[in-house]
Amino acid sequence: MKNIIEYETKGTCSKYIRVEIENDTIKNIDFFGGCDGNLKGIKSLVLGENINTIIKKLKGITCGAKPTSCPDQLAVCLEHYIAKKSSNV
Repeated sequence: MKNIIEYETKGTCSKYIRVEIENDTIKNIDFFGGCDGNLKGIKSLVLGENINTIIKKLKGITCGAKPTSCPDQLAVCLEHYIAKKSSNV
């Protein structure tokens, strides 16, 4: 089953993430705003990966003096998805 998640980021240059998930695997992802090359790199690395693996790898990464980053915000987005999915069961 495909799910589309739309998440407004907090504390990053990227303002918005749109993720398509099927069977807990990232099928597509788009970042809006932020560092184009870095976000293309993140996209390339996470496509086809399990969301739990991505959360473990990206959660807590910071950007400079900021307490978060685009990778961290992706992990937060995926955590929100899992929480919502669990509450609907």
